[in-house]
Amino acid sequence: MEPAILFILVLFLLFMGVPVAVALGLSSLIIIAFFSSDSISSVALQLFTASQNYTLLAIPFFILASAFMSTGGVARRIIRFAIASVGHFRGGLAMASVLACMMFAALSGSSPATVVAIGTIAIAGMRQVGYTKEFAAGIIANAGTLGILIPPSIVMVVYSAATDVSVGRMFLAGVVPGLVAGLMLMIAIYVMARVRNLPAEDWKGFGEIIAGGKEAGWGLFLIIIILGGIYGGVFTPTEAAAVAAVYSFLVAVFVYRDMGPMKGEQWVREEDGVNARIGFSATVYALAFFFVWMILTFFLTAEWEGVTLQGRTLTGVVLSLVAMVAYALWRGKQAGSRGLAGLLVASLPIWRRNLGLMGRNFLRAFFNEETRKVTVDAARTTVMLMFIIVNALLFAHVLTAERIPQAITALMVDAGFTWFTFLIAVNLLLLLGGQFMEPSGLLLIVAPVVFPIAMELGVDPVHLGIIMVVNMEIGMITPPIGLNLFVTSGITGMSLIQVVRAAAPFVLVLFVFLILVTYVPFMSTWLPYSLMGPEIVTR
Repeated sequence: MEPAILFILVLFLLFMGVPVAVALGLSSLIIIAFFSSDSISSVALQLFTASQNYTLLAIPFFILASAFMSTGGVARRIIRFAIASVGHFRGGLAMASVLACMMFAALSGSSPATVVAIGTIAIAGMRQVGYTKEFAAGIIANAGTLGILIPPSIVMVVYSAATDVSVGRMFLAGVVPGLVAGLMLMIAIYVMARVRNLPAEDWKGFGEIIAGGKEAGWGLFLIIIILGGIYGGVFTPTEAAAVAAVYSFLVAVFVYRDMGPMKGEQWVREEDGVNARIGFSATVYALAFFFVWMILTFFLTAEWEGVTLQGRTLTGVVLSLVAMVAYALWRGKQAGSRGLAGLLVASLPIWRRNLGLMGRNFLRAFFNEETRKVTVDAARTTVMLMFIIVNALLFAHVLTAERIPQAITALMVDAGFTWFTFLIAVNLLLLLGGQFMEPSGLLLIVAPVVFPIAMELGVDPVHLGIIMVVNMEIGMITPPIGLNLFVTSGITGMSLIQVVRAAAPFVLVLFVFLILVTYVPFMSTWLPYSLMGPEIVTR
């Protein structure tokens, strides 16, 4: 009786237009107050326990990191690198947009953020070279969904919090499926480009790839910091999220200077001489090499015996000096300059100017209007998402207290369900629900119900998580509540119906990908279990 009342209440409130969080929390409260033997004090206890969940602490930090990366010029730099890499193929600009979405997804963990950051630049670029607005919008709407599949993913953190599955294993499990999904979209674009005779960019050589990689390097290095830190055993996913937020702020404000009090200030100006530029570049490369060396060796040798900080530092200094001398001699010889010391001395005014600028604006950067706006926007998103999560966890508590998952498990097992037919049912349920609900809320409703059933039928918990995430991807580009559709409509000025039609051909690609992910579990489990071992679940 109670299960039927609970689900009827939730559905009734949702169809009445009540926000998801309120519908989940209010229906749970009504069941506890009037129909359950559970104490009403358990509501306060569950809300407090949910708010103290250590895994969920990663969400606000990843949201903040995504906000700084989206506001800064990281997206523009990533797009340049992507175009240099694959733009020379037929339909290359569209393929580069997918590649850029994949790389930005590895920084943001959010699909809407990926659509906004990449879409605002890529769609305009595709329109300039002859792509239709519909084709460009359809590509970005679909490629943006990779934001929740390629790690780090906020939705994966939510799934891990709801099921107690390792966040680290979930992040690793998304790597191969994310690459396969991106490759499938690129293949589909290439085929359509051949049919429609879409243009290809000129091949600009490996020099452009290197230049684009260097420009985007500070942003892309965040991927190494997050994943390298987690799987190097240096810090937990939650700590990695905090490091990502701090690093994103420093890169956006002090390195790229796309926001904050130093916005628009170039590191090197036109009036700086050739020798000054060469000397400055040589020292920058040396410092960057030393920074990357210290970070990577810290990750790789964290558990090695006999490796000391002093040894790593000394080796890093020597290698950095070698890199600096080699670059200075190479470029100095090209420019007709002589003497390493002369080049380094010539670069001192550039360093003095920039260090003075950063020193004067260091404190102002934390209280700048743009910094405040990014922080407030991230806080609003966090509050909204955490309110949904806390109420969904209360809903999950009611399900557990009333033993609803166990009853459904027994019913499905008695009905002859196997893991094969069960996964069909899960996909249908999530595809339907994804049309009407936000991914995190839907996942928190469905996961506590289907997870025990999956464990009973022998479905791998990490594999189940990836299946659910891919379903959430498709839900974000299917009407009427597909979030990516609304975001794409907003940045293009197209109507929602136009965006739906534009995205439809590529949605079919994701449907094929869903079938592949569902029935080829090796794709999801190989990497995490090879590196971290199998997930242990206590039934």
